[in-house]
Amino acid sequence: MKDNVKSGALTEVTFFILLSLYEPKHGYAIMQFIDEKTSGRLLLGAGSLYGAINTLTEKGWIKPYGDSDGRKKEYVITAEGRRIAEKELRRLRELTKTAETIIES
Repeated sequence: MKDNVKSGALTEVTFFILLSLYEPKHGYAIMQFIDEKTSGRLLLGAGSLYGAINTLTEKGWIKPYGDSDGRKKEYVITAEGRRIAEKELRRLRELTKTAETIIES
């Protein structure tokens, strides 16, 4: 997972994982969320997703939610993860605004 935290740029997959976890979800529900929100453009395999979940957990951007003793371990975004997602949204808005100004002139 190659996120450029220095510049604030996240990979699209990371951004969508964070967005999906504004409400607690297990891995398969995260994959469904991303598939639905991107109309199938982004498809995650289980290995890629769980690798990303481990990385995001280590960074403190997401955390396990509730009683995770069952088969379906749920995760939720942390306050730090929300800060990162909101920063990425601001970056994308600036990018879009700049692109629109150039393209529409």
